Amino acid sequence: MSHDDFDFEPVRGIPAMLPPGETLLWQGEPDWKSLAVRAFHVRKVAVYFAVLILWRLAVGFRADHDWAAMGVSCLLLVTMGSIALGVLTLLAYLNARSTVYSITNRRVLLRHGVAVPLTMNIPLPLINQASLTTFLNGTGEISLALSKKDRVGYLIGWPHLRPGKYAYPEPCLRALRNPGEAALVIGNALA
Repeated sequence: MSHDDFDFEPVRGIPAMLPPGETLLWQGEPDWKSLAVRAFHVRKVAVYFAVLILWRLAVGFRADHDWAAMGVSCLLLVTMGSIALGVLTLLAYLNARSTVYSITNRRVLLRHGVAVPLTMNIPLPLINQASLTTFLNGTGEISLALSKKDRVGYLIGWPHLRPGKYAYPEPCLRALRNPGEAALVIGNALA
């Protein structure tokens, strides 16, 4: 028997029927691989553990440690690194799977949350600026700068917030497969 936690949604990613006059313009979801790299930093964690292993080997060779002891400690580092990378990758996959970005002619909705689903509702008049960032792999992000008086909680919105913006977090449509299409829709909706 199949079970869908979001079976109550009349339209995927939208918790209730849209009011009269509001139309859905675009929907998308993040690419889990790009989300793993950009939001969960799996490459940086892999490099960190690689540096730890190289450091352990360098110290072991310099101090003339036993080969078996160095092998065991390196195996322990490989195991810990693999577990860390596995957990981060799983979190990225689950986050991407549970996230839906929606743009209507009146607002932007970000439904996210693995354990506790939340829908961030951002009316278009609150958006001061939308900026597009594209990456070499073809994915991109669209961050939405809100007015200073309208703030989003960082812990509630992460990982769907622009990196580095802590004082005034900016909601962000992250790891989009076709960011140009979404940017054009948001641009037209804001105009």
